[in-house]
Amino acid sequence: MTKVKTSKCELYYKEYGTGLPLILIAGLGSDSVSWLPVIINLSKNFRVITFDNRGVGRSSHDNSNITIEDMADDCIELINHLELPSVNLLGHSMGGMIAMDIAIRYPQLVDNLILEATSPFVSNRNAEMFKDWIGFLKAGMNRHLWFKNMFYWIFSPKFFEDEVLLNQAVTMAINYRYPQSDNSFENQVNAISNFNCLSSISEIKANTLVIYGEQDILFPPKETADGFADIQNCKTKIISNAAHSIHMDNPVDFIKAVVVFLHE
Repeated sequence: MTKVKTSKCELYYKEYGTGLPLILIAGLGSDSVSWLPVIINLSKNFRVITFDNRGVGRSSHDNSNITIEDMADDCIELINHLELPSVNLLGHSMGGMIAMDIAIRYPQLVDNLILEATSPFVSNRNAEMFKDWIGFLKAGMNRHLWFKNMFYWIFSPKFFEDEVLLNQAVTMAINYRYPQSDNSFENQVNAISNFNCLSSISEIKANTLVIYGEQDILFPPKETADGFADIQNCKTKIISNAAHSIHMDNPVDFIKAVVVFLHE
């Protein structure tokens, strides 16, 4: 188990492959394991670095009063620990928010930026829904129903066609070896709800690729596209047969989009 002790926590991280460094930043309630569908193939092209954000997985679980900026600083300390002069960043959902914050405040460290199924702001609807997810937990909602309810928002309709696979996925989430506490999940939700970088997004100078899931109902392309308009060097890619968890729904097309962009 590889960990680095930062100024605020211990971060678990792992490396795969060789080449240009590509750091993957996970989303809400997720840790580095969420990248398993794409790690092997991405590591054939890059030095892939995954880590668990503070409050999840095998990193420190005390994340009270945490902000997106705090989690970005954790990532920066990991980059410094690895003595990397600059990196490529790929962030999913909340991880995309962390990646944007890094690109804004530390532009010299980001060569290329990939934003997957994310947004520079959180809509009122999503903020309320996230609060409801917390409320369901505090009310003692059955965990099977709670995870299944979340899956409706992050996976494509195709995922629900196989009832056995669906139930297996829910069971795996319930019995995960490194579970996130309810309190830690709430802290991450609060960090997301307080995030808005619209006023400073034009400060992103890195070549940027925004990847959308065609069926994403959490951060639909039509809702978030205008938010990225002020990034000067920005391309977009819409992945079909994918919702919010693009790299899980359609890993083949996702990997292709990432590799093509970074090799340009």
